Amino acid sequence: MIDSYIRQYGGKLYGLCRTLCASEADADDLYQETWLKVIRYYDRYDPSREFEPWLTKICVNTYRSTLRRIIRSPVFPFHTNEEKDAAMEKLAAPEKEDYSALYAAIDRLPEKLRVTVILFYFRDMDITSVSAVLGMPVGTVKSRLHKARKLLKEVLDNETDLRF
Repeated sequence: MIDSYIRQYGGKLYGLCRTLCASEADADDLYQETWLKVIRYYDRYDPSREFEPWLTKICVNTYRSTLRRIIRSPVFPFHTNEEKDAAMEKLAAPEKEDYSALYAAIDRLPEKLRVTVILFYFRDMDITSVSAVLGMPVGTVKSRLHKARKLLKEVLDNETDLRF
């Protein structure tokens, strides 16, 4: 049963993992951990609902859990999100596309805005689906997208300074 889901949604899930993670190795780990959780919690899946939003929610929540674990790790003793963002900025993989300035700007968004942008624009999810995946009201999703677009516009108007 899970094999058919992996065949059907595996490519999209891996694309999401690569978008969320700075390195291919981290994306591979997230992809694998997501499928392990799907297997572990499959009895909680409601077959009357679509599978992809449930799968995406597991992936995003696994990603967030990993970030929280890293932040709390004694190896990464960050006291503020700004310190974490500055350290993560140094670890980000360089972009190869023509849209490298946009991708770099998105990577520098605060995490809650970045994840919302990735789900809405890169995963082509509608606002209701993003709301369900992130477990927040539709208005909050709209607000975060508005704020992210505003920040991105400011940054991209002056491409020489990509700091937020």
